[in-house]
Amino acid sequence: MENQYTPPKIWTHDAESGGKWASINRPVSGATHEKELPIGKHALQLYSMGTPNGQKITIMLEELLALGKDAEYDAHMIKIGEGDQFTSGFVDINPNSKIPALVDHSSDDAEPIFESASILLYLAEKFEALLPTEGNKRTKVFNWLFWLHGSAPYLGGGFGHFYAYAPEKFEYPINRFTMEIKRQLDVLDKQLATNEFIAGDDYSIADIAIWPWYGNLVLGNLYDAQEFLQVEEYTHIQRWATAMLTRPAVQRGCIINRNWGEEWEQLENRHNADDIDKVLALKPK
Repeated sequence: MENQYTPPKIWTHDAESGGKWASINRPVSGATHEKELPIGKHALQLYSMGTPNGQKITIMLEELLALGKDAEYDAHMIKIGEGDQFTSGFVDINPNSKIPALVDHSSDDAEPIFESASILLYLAEKFEALLPTEGNKRTKVFNWLFWLHGSAPYLGGGFGHFYAYAPEKFEYPINRFTMEIKRQLDVLDKQLATNEFIAGDDYSIADIAIWPWYGNLVLGNLYDAQEFLQVEEYTHIQRWATAMLTRPAVQRGCIINRNWGEEWEQLENRHNADDIDKVLALKPK
């Protein structure tokens, strides 16, 4: 094989050749600079960005509000492209420096919550919503919630990185991760062939977790890869993904902590419902 890479005996970090994120990411953890996090007026303080992992939590919070739960929150933008995740304030609540992270100030000794699945579970149990309380239905939701947690890195860090973001395109990793993503899509499509929602007849945190990744993918909102992946083949995912997008809470959650796209898709920081209403009012009729 021409230009075959031979790994050195000892790996060293090269910030110049790794593409868009190489100058930001590092092989060590911890803060790079001092900066406190803002704190709004509500008990729930979310620090995030409107990536698929971030959308999970803003959709969840908006769904809780739609159910009449006392889940008002402030959502503060963490600009990962500018290294906000490495500030001292953010590292204090998530030593792994990844969005999203949540702090619930309703308790004086609140333990910060990080990892999106952990946040979804925390909110579902706190507000007693969108998660069955016992039995097989609860197990099914857990199965699919953690299926997503294990599968999404193949879609994001694997397929998405090499197909969309890597500084050079290489056939082997693109083929390797495309094969896995097609298999995952087939798994989901077969599940949705006999179920209205991911874990059965009831809407749950499994849907909220999976839609920002695989729903966005088949709807053409992620990596511009719908033709490459032939997503129209997955008719049951298409049905579910489209139905999810008709939910007002999904539409609202998608625009929070976002600064790209159309003007009606961008809301860097959210402090009350009116913030979202004003942005969505800009959407062409």
